[in-house]
Amino acid sequence: MLMEQFKTVKNSNEFILKEKGSEFIAKVCPVKSEQSALIELQNIRKKYFDATHHCFAYRINSGLSKFSDDGEPKGTAGVRILNALDHFNLYDVLLVVVRYFGGTKLGVGPLGKAYYNAAIGVLDDMNIIKLTLYQEIIITTDFSHINHIHRLVNQYSAIIIKSDFSNKSVFDCLIKPSFIDKFTNELTNLTNGQIIIEIKDEYNYR
Repeated sequence: MLMEQFKTVKNSNEFILKEKGSEFIAKVCPVKSEQSALIELQNIRKKYFDATHHCFAYRINSGLSKFSDDGEPKGTAGVRILNALDHFNLYDVLLVVVRYFGGTKLGVGPLGKAYYNAAIGVLDDMNIIKLTLYQEIIITTDFSHINHIHRLVNQYSAIIIKSDFSNKSVFDCLIKPSFIDKFTNELTNLTNGQIIIEIKDEYNYR
């Protein structure tokens, strides 16, 4: 089930943490699905092919989340990176921490802290945005009802993405799914039923 609203990152970013000779390179990027997360992960693995570990976590707005320690002691890397995503309550995000081993073992506690701090470090400097779910509807009516449509569009914070006034007034709109029933009922009443409203099975985040 799609979330009505969630926070995510607007673009990619990088942060480098050095700890007792080891270098932790945190890479974060927005993703739209598990497939796109896996593609980005593969690209990062190729770029840092000579690294010791490529630990990661991703969380998708469908509720799916996965993480990997990639050979590090269990619980020291992947889950700590996921905890960083949880801390900022982010979705549709892939976060990878690439490690180049510096020759000195850190121990389980300090190692987990290093992965977490690297993940937090890259997210601290991110442009975090909030996206809202909209459903597409198409409204067709006479020109005399244009004012009603514009008033209700403003009232329900809907978005007109396209309009056509060739023969009739046709508005292609985005509206929050939770508002659709109220919006359509009120518009039908205001126009005395002289309106056609097509509710599409298409959703957009904005």
